[in-house]
Amino acid sequence: MKSAVQIISGFVIWGIFLGASWDDYNGFDLTQHSIPVKDILRGGPPRDGIPAILHPKFVSAQEASFLQETDRVLGVTRGREAKAYPIKILNWHEIVNDTIGGQPVLITYCPLCGTGIGFDRVIAERKLTFGVSGLLYQSDLLMYDHQTESLWSQIAMEAVTGPMTGQKLQPLFLEHTTWSDWRRRYPHTLVLSTETGYHRRYDRDPYADYALGPGVMFPVKPLDGRLALKEWVIGIEVNGQAKAYPFSVLKWLTAPLKDRVNGQGIIVHFDPKHARAVITDEAGTPIPAVTAYWFAWAAFHPDTLIFRARGEQSP
Repeated sequence: MKSAVQIISGFVIWGIFLGASWDDYNGFDLTQHSIPVKDILRGGPPRDGIPAILHPKFVSAQEASFLQETDRVLGVTRGREAKAYPIKILNWHEIVNDTIGGQPVLITYCPLCGTGIGFDRVIAERKLTFGVSGLLYQSDLLMYDHQTESLWSQIAMEAVTGPMTGQKLQPLFLEHTTWSDWRRRYPHTLVLSTETGYHRRYDRDPYADYALGPGVMFPVKPLDGRLALKEWVIGIEVNGQAKAYPFSVLKWLTAPLKDRVNGQGIIVHFDPKHARAVITDEAGTPIPAVTAYWFAWAAFHPDTLIFRARGEQSP
């Protein structure tokens, strides 16, 4: 039986073979755009073929028996409220439209890039809801909003086609960690339920083979060879200067790393047991950052610096 990744790959090959006469863009109007249209590719499924979650249900930590200690989750807090979004569910849905602490939020995950990013769902004073377009840019998820059908790049954090082109997404502080770690620190957390309204095998990872392989599935420009393509990094951008911190280097540190990016002091905290990286300012306030495969971070930040070791970085 073919894996989901093999099936998706087949769609891509046929799409390239058939050329531009095929409905390459899942019915989206790309007349207005800020990125090259030729670089927007079909990922395989049609629009909403990967169904976003519009009305999420949650269970308590005690009721989340479907989670194993080492399962990865995206964790978000606001005020006294904490929520965990299991990667085993996000692999099949990629987008959750939710509210936490009274704030409309958008939780996104791209399995091809390893990127889980949360955003404020109120943009230009409008509360938007989002779906999965079935399209990719730089191998990364292109979302679309239901209100204007603009396409939004997850990692670029902005609308790249349609009436909202150029509008920015406001990222939220979000943690990638294990279920055991998140539950220990937030025992009263709510957990996204497997009762999504869809029948999916949430205990099976359709991207397991892809995650273990060295290569990427879709064209990415540029492919930066300074690190292994799927090296895990946490990346931050400060006033146009980007820097990446490889997990393979952070795991050897015996204390939080104090660094400066474009003049701003930051502290990188790394927990090797749970492969959790967090960036704060010098006062300890969390800063939204992106945990990703190296190739994905570098594709959107081609001039990024890399932390190698103390006093050593790559241009």
